[in-house]
Amino acid sequence: MKKLILSMSAVLGLLYFSSCGNSTEPKTETAATETAGAGQSGVADDESEKDIVKVAISSKDHSTLVAAVKAAELVDVLSNAGPFTVFAPVNTAFDALPAGTVDGLLQPEKKADLQNVLQYHVAVAVYQPSMFKDGQKIEMVNGGIATISIKDGKTFINDAELLGNVKASNGMVYVINKVLLPQ
Repeated sequence: MKKLILSMSAVLGLLYFSSCGNSTEPKTETAATETAGAGQSGVADDESEKDIVKVAISSKDHSTLVAAVKAAELVDVLSNAGPFTVFAPVNTAFDALPAGTVDGLLQPEKKADLQNVLQYHVAVAVYQPSMFKDGQKIEMVNGGIATISIKDGKTFINDAELLGNVKASNGMVYVINKVLLPQ
């Protein structure tokens, strides 16, 4: 009798689970949908916290950085789960570079150089503001090392001042006033 009950339970369970995927009820839409052919950056989600790329796109002060990230084909990478800390130069930081530097780096033949510069602005970790210590070394995605310094209550990475920060779903974005150049 015990074997019969176990057998019947197994058959009923199997029938239940095999029918789960064949429901005739209409499916409901979710907040997240993916654009065909796009990677992680193609997922449309208006309800969740913004990822690093969406944080940058929503800032009028980071349009040059967004254009550079697109040209370097790093949008999908920075839209992934992370965790990342991005040091995001404002437009005026790019304007302060020697004339022609940005336009030159945006050329297709300079994509590797542009990627190197942008990857020097990214660390694979989430650094909270309280974690920064004077003299601290941070390894960046491109393999370079950046140095944190604290002077008169202000925090700097190399010689760029951290002006503020925004938490993202996949890390942290620090607004900085200079472009970090790898050595």
